[in-house]
Amino acid sequence: MPAVARQLRLKLGVVGKGGVGKTTLSGLLARAYAEQGRHVVAIDTDSNPNLGLSLGLSLAETEAVPVLPRTAVMGAGGTTPAHELIAEYGRATPAGPMLLSAIKVAEAGAGCTCGGHATVRSLLADALEDVDLTLVDMEAGLEHLSRSGGTLAHADLLLVVCEPTRKSVLTAARTAALAAELGIPGVLAVGNKARGPEDVAFFRDALAAEGIELAGVLPHDAAVAAADQSGVVGLLPVAPDVQQALAEVLAALEAAQVRLAG
Repeated sequence: MPAVARQLRLKLGVVGKGGVGKTTLSGLLARAYAEQGRHVVAIDTDSNPNLGLSLGLSLAETEAVPVLPRTAVMGAGGTTPAHELIAEYGRATPAGPMLLSAIKVAEAGAGCTCGGHATVRSLLADALEDVDLTLVDMEAGLEHLSRSGGTLAHADLLLVVCEPTRKSVLTAARTAALAAELGIPGVLAVGNKARGPEDVAFFRDALAAEGIELAGVLPHDAAVAAADQSGVVGLLPVAPDVQQALAEVLAALEAAQVRLAG
């Protein structure tokens, strides 16, 4: 994969409808940046957190990652520096990134997760000067963009993961509209689970009709599905065609960040 530019410091939200492969893609991206020697912080905001599995942790290790305090406030007006919170609550992963768990529902009737979302928003608002990539793997849907303040309001870019269906593209269009309202500088899309040229063409044409830039298309990888079904843990090898598609996504992210910074 091409080297990621040294000056690139990116706060990236990975979003999309349920089942499109957000967590798998989040893990691949975080791993790719880390392999280039970048300092990566990956934040899992799913109430059923699984990002640790994609970064090489076992299920027990993933379950043991402490959840960020719901009352933490960082940056201007806050009392907790982001680097201290990362040092205390972050956990190193075999893939390289530091993993944070922001939200976890462990018991029935535990109440809403608003505090966890507020903590993530506060964390993204802080400088994080020594972090090259802060990646937030968001829970499925659009609620995190509609809530007061917007969990991802301080993100530089949103990456909307789509599968080759109209419903998925519709979610991408709704995401782009909400992102614009929040003032998030840019939205890119990634097609996932493509089984052939027809799916690639669908992503290109459908997203272009919605005015959303396509960063790349990842092919369907049967090995990933098989490993998930069999409960395999640890880092899986990345297939060559997936590596090539991922490199295109990384290049598009870098180009978008340079464009927005300029």
